[in-house]
Amino acid sequence: MEAKCKGKYIPPHKRGLIASETQTSKFEAFINKKDSESAESSWGRRDRRNGLLDTKILTETEAFFSQVKLESEGFEENMPIDISENFPEMTSFEDCEVHQTLLENIKKLRYNKPTPIQKYSIPVSLQRRDLMACAQTGSGKTAAYLFPIVAKMLNDGPPQSQTTVRGAVPVSLIMAPTRELSIQIYEEALKFTYRTGIRVVVVYGGADPKIQSRELDRGADIIVATPGRLIDFTNRGRITLNLVKYLILDEADRMLDMGFEPQIVMILEKMNKVRETGMFSATFPQSIQLLAADLMKDYIFLSVGRVGSTTDNITQKLFMVDENEKREILNQQIKDIKGLILIFVETKRSADFLCEYLRRMDYGCTTLHGDRTQPEREKALSDFKHERYNILVATDIAARGLDIPNVNCVINFDTPNNIEDYVHRIGRTGRIGKKGIAISFINEKNKPVVKELYSLLYECNQEIPEWFEDFYNSLVIKKPKAKRIYRNFN
Repeated sequence: MEAKCKGKYIPPHKRGLIASETQTSKFEAFINKKDSESAESSWGRRDRRNGLLDTKILTETEAFFSQVKLESEGFEENMPIDISENFPEMTSFEDCEVHQTLLENIKKLRYNKPTPIQKYSIPVSLQRRDLMACAQTGSGKTAAYLFPIVAKMLNDGPPQSQTTVRGAVPVSLIMAPTRELSIQIYEEALKFTYRTGIRVVVVYGGADPKIQSRELDRGADIIVATPGRLIDFTNRGRITLNLVKYLILDEADRMLDMGFEPQIVMILEKMNKVRETGMFSATFPQSIQLLAADLMKDYIFLSVGRVGSTTDNITQKLFMVDENEKREILNQQIKDIKGLILIFVETKRSADFLCEYLRRMDYGCTTLHGDRTQPEREKALSDFKHERYNILVATDIAARGLDIPNVNCVINFDTPNNIEDYVHRIGRTGRIGKKGIAISFINEKNKPVVKELYSLLYECNQEIPEWFEDFYNSLVIKKPKAKRIYRNFN
């Protein structure tokens, strides 16, 4: 507020003269801010940008950094590795000749050393080869593709052709099957691109397209998207894909399994044929491998750990429970568990009913399923991540790719009859080398998954209950067929 002398009129043009000499003018503050908030690469001046960093994005990213905890190093040293061509193993992020800002961001993320998937996939990507990578859930796949993408973008610099039209002309495109996973990848990408000037934008269904369109109008170098909303914006001319050099399909198997293949093909037709493609997931069934191979050229196949399996860091427990006894057994199991508990159910209706029951039992609980609006889903995830509620009841919408720190226990209240869904569900705990517990309720309804579940438990050196052994044997050991008698009628 302008200073005034009591009882004396001061003309407006002279009022600032009596202000304290130590007071900084708005113009000086802007100049100082400009000097301290400049992008640390030429990407900050791409298209219509002026080289300054977005203060809002900086603040948001710094908040994400403040939540980062030291990652565990509990990965198996002798984890089986299968790679189609020999590539040098990366033992440290400092081994890579990349932009100094990216290395500083890695330190802020508190990555002490690369995980097994990162050791092998990053050198392949930096050699600019297409990659199909399969690794156990919670193994650090997101960083395995973000690090080389940002490194290559900083090394190459922005495209020479400057866009003058409104909308976004990205250089990198990352596609994911769900809104929640897209948001999570976006938040990770903000950390890797911090202070570089590379602009990241996320677009997904369920959110206001006008707000997302305004973000796109400000330009985008990396776009994270779900296929449906991406096609919508490309059809409207808000996103142009002809400059995309780096394409990533995260949870690729699920995108193809969910019927996104036509949309993916449609998107690829809008892109430059000369590009680098990476596909990442925890499972790659044979049919999906064959389909995915059509999308890439001269690709490297990388498998880390047991394909379609889970990590030994998760202790898996099974209980034979009838449907009408599940709530009682659940209450017995969770009362002594500390930390975050993620409970999976089969239907949205079951999620709401179970959450209401747990609230009546004085547990802090929220839900995540498809009937909730996008703001409600984001709030539920945020409340759970920040431990405002320690129990999240969810459908399979939360099973894939989501990285929720400190989930101590995953409970399959309704155990899935697909082993891949089982692997993805329990993979929400025991992430990045940490320990976790997975509890599954089994009954006659789960016969279709018993054989594969038995094999998985055996592979992971898990304790197999005697009753489950009997259940398995009853399905495997078939009764001998009656002997057929052939008569000689001659």
